[in-house]
Amino acid sequence: MTHQGELFSADPPDTLALERAAYSLGFSRIAGVDEVGRGPLAGPVMAAAVILPVGMTINGVDDSKKLSHSKRERMFDVIMCHALSVGIGSVSSTVIDQINILQATRLAMLSAVLQLGLQPDYLLIDGISTINSTIPQKTVKKGDSLSLSIAAASIIAKVTRDRLMTSMDREYPGYGLAGHKGYGSAQHLEAIRLLGPSPIHRLTFGGVKEHVS
Repeated sequence: MTHQGELFSADPPDTLALERAAYSLGFSRIAGVDEVGRGPLAGPVMAAAVILPVGMTINGVDDSKKLSHSKRERMFDVIMCHALSVGIGSVSSTVIDQINILQATRLAMLSAVLQLGLQPDYLLIDGISTINSTIPQKTVKKGDSLSLSIAAASIIAKVTRDRLMTSMDREYPGYGLAGHKGYGSAQHLEAIRLLGPSPIHRLTFGGVKEHVS
């Protein structure tokens, strides 16, 4: 007899399938790449690139958006301990205003790859945007749920940016940056209205540009 729950059950995705496909083509140093911070009104957009040992699995690593703060912090330490190499890239709000958020995101991802201490020979990039590199690369929609390497990069990028925004809250008090991390919460929008934009706000973004004098 088939139980009702079994009719709707689904096998979890094989989060090493994309890596194995690249290994089968002869690549061995595969970097997962992901970004965080496209939507906030303040702070940088950041990206991370992570090269894991061939065949390594890490229980608990998933799209950073699906994990609690405490689990992201734990997984950050595990990834940093076991990864062959980790690179982090950051592009400031000033540059975002100059070149637009899409190009800034691509630049942050490229910077993360360039910061790797081990040269990758293949890139798995979350999303649909390639980067300006001669390294063979594959973009993957929802890659942070489909690739362990990309998921690891998403955790590194998210935790790094969250920590940075918490420190910026002390430098630019009154906006609540430690809580919303620069995203456009009601509290944040009201603070911008009352205080005006800070030096780390994105002056071309709605919710900020209206208050630029």
